[in-house]
Amino acid sequence: MKRPLYEASTQYKNWRYSPERLSQIRTTMNEAAVGVIRKTFEAYEPGSSSNVSFVNAHEEHLLVTFYVHKISQLCGHFRFPEEVEATATSYLKRFYLKNTVMDWHPKNVMLTALFLATKTTNNPISLDAYASHIPNTVASDVLDLEFLVSQSLAFEFAVWHAHRALWGIWLDIQNLPDSLPDIAQTQKSIYDSALSHVRAARLTDAEFIYTPSQIALACISLVAPALAKKWLESKANITIPENQTDIPPRPSAAALSASIEAIESIITETGKVPNVEAVREVDRRLRTCKNPEKVVGTKAYLARKAEAEKKAEEKRNKKAEGQKTNGAGDVDPFGDPLAEPVKPGLVDYDDDDDDD
Repeated sequence: MKRPLYEASTQYKNWRYSPERLSQIRTTMNEAAVGVIRKTFEAYEPGSSSNVSFVNAHEEHLLVTFYVHKISQLCGHFRFPEEVEATATSYLKRFYLKNTVMDWHPKNVMLTALFLATKTTNNPISLDAYASHIPNTVASDVLDLEFLVSQSLAFEFAVWHAHRALWGIWLDIQNLPDSLPDIAQTQKSIYDSALSHVRAARLTDAEFIYTPSQIALACISLVAPALAKKWLESKANITIPENQTDIPPRPSAAALSASIEAIESIITETGKVPNVEAVREVDRRLRTCKNPEKVVGTKAYLARKAEAEKKAEEKRNKKAEGQKTNGAGDVDPFGDPLAEPVKPGLVDYDDDDDDD
């Protein structure tokens, strides 16, 4: 059976979860991080962890959501297109399904995710120009985390977005049999309002649970329920030829309606910028419970750095010893020198006309 293109994407295969699974991932990761950081505190200053107020999974998510909103503000400053903003927010949210804010602060990861998105969406900006327009930021702040972010994304950079699905549905609505010929102009406010709901959806978990087209349809339904229903009915009335058995079955109207209603609830209830004071309180506590191995200058950081340098030195020595044992110390790693090419001489043709 032929599958829709979206179902062949890495997003469909690797970045879809149930609400329960998302909660479990965040809670488990938070608890594991707290355990590791507590041990690190105790290893260098016994008893110090008892006074630390660690952030919980909900507070971590609150902080990440706040910086998703900050991405939107930065994109407005740089005048980046919608594709860059949507991609960067997806990168940031995916990153924190694999990492914790107690290891990597969202402010730093946000800058890297946005810069990475400009490249993967083919809207590049020079690193110097990017960093120079962000206060207290240098190029290394952006580049230092680029490999970590890419690795956390499993190098899966392609993202399917609801705003593109929304545009497709809007074009389709204009071609409905009984649509007004000038609906694109007279009813443009419907599209604009739906797009604002799509942007609000980026502050939620909707993209991890539902498809981009479902989110787009829910956003239209929030603005013009009758129009969304009309478009949906036009698709349901399409007759599928009996000989086309490779087309996947349609979801039932009841199932689709339930999904649309659930998305609408997610957007209206959680698609809001977090309270700034609540975010400041989480950020204040984060300063005291951040992984000391990631804080420059701490005993844990210096010990980890020394250990990493020691391992790197041992690896270099082992490699050099292996080359020496194998007699490869004087061997050119690029291979033997190329032989001087033989220059072709003139061909001495025999002149058949010569007299004997």
